[in-house]
Amino acid sequence: MQLILASNNQGKLAELQALLAPLDIELIRQADLNISEAEEPFRTFVENALAKARHAARASGLPALADDAGLCVDAFGGLPGVDTAYYATQFGYPKGDDHNVRALLEQMQTVDNRRAALVSTLVAVRSADDPEPLIAVGRVVGEITREPIGSNGFGFDPVMFVPQFGLTFAQLPTDVKNAHSHRGQASRAMLALMRERWF
Repeated sequence: MQLILASNNQGKLAELQALLAPLDIELIRQADLNISEAEEPFRTFVENALAKARHAARASGLPALADDAGLCVDAFGGLPGVDTAYYATQFGYPKGDDHNVRALLEQMQTVDNRRAALVSTLVAVRSADDPEPLIAVGRVVGEITREPIGSNGFGFDPVMFVPQFGLTFAQLPTDVKNAHSHRGQASRAMLALMRERWF
């Protein structure tokens, strides 16, 4: 089965392709079909993921999967949340993972409450007008380190310390990270929903 991934993020594509492998799903990035990125005007992960999935399904005529994920920092009232991808731009840096990490560490320099959650919300639709989208959420709580540690992964992985392992996500082997990450949790839940309702 072909499924359009409503994202152009290469890291997400690789991670989700591996996680959804048991269903023999071929993920195709929307960019590979010249589909533009959808507007994300909403303030919740689920609304933005649904908008992205419907946009990709409408443009491709295929089922679509979207992931809206982000970092929710307790000391910032849950922000940056849905604005995570553009976090660095608020502080004069270009958009990008390394700049996001740098901006976060600068903003948290004098903050003692380092608790944060990485959240992933996956939404899948059979068509643009699917009245029953599949919705799966994964959430991992950890602490923001004071400097990046590790070289595996992407996004905030180098600064997300997971007490369960005593390591950051970027220090974990890929299979361990995928088994325990926010996206890993959401993917397993999505896998179960797809098996139950689509296959």
